[in-house]
Amino acid sequence: MATQKTKGELEAEFTREIIKFEKEYLGRGPVDARTFLLHDMVLVRLRGVLTPAEEKLVENREGKALVKEARRQLFETSRQYFAEFVERILDAELVDLYSDISTESGERVIVLTVSKDLGPR
Repeated sequence: MATQKTKGELEAEFTREIIKFEKEYLGRGPVDARTFLLHDMVLVRLRGVLTPAEEKLVENREGKALVKEARRQLFETSRQYFAEFVERILDAELVDLYSDISTESGERVIVLTVSKDLGPR
């Protein structure tokens, strides 16, 4: 009989998958990453996600807008990737996903809504 994973184990596994996604899909992994399971939401906080080129671009207003838009478009094309690992790790369906990046701090927040309450474990 398989044992059910704890909330902490699921959060750690999800964090590893997000880091892998950031490295493979966006070209650089975060300096720090944390995942929080909250009812039917997954909150991911990433620090230090800007590439050196992006750090140079965000030095002016136009560059900030460019970085935010490029990241938004890349993120929107990754829905299937997220759906697959939400199903695999959390045994739930992805309902929706949201993300924003701070061009000031280089911090990114990702919020996923899923099809079931992940509740306490």
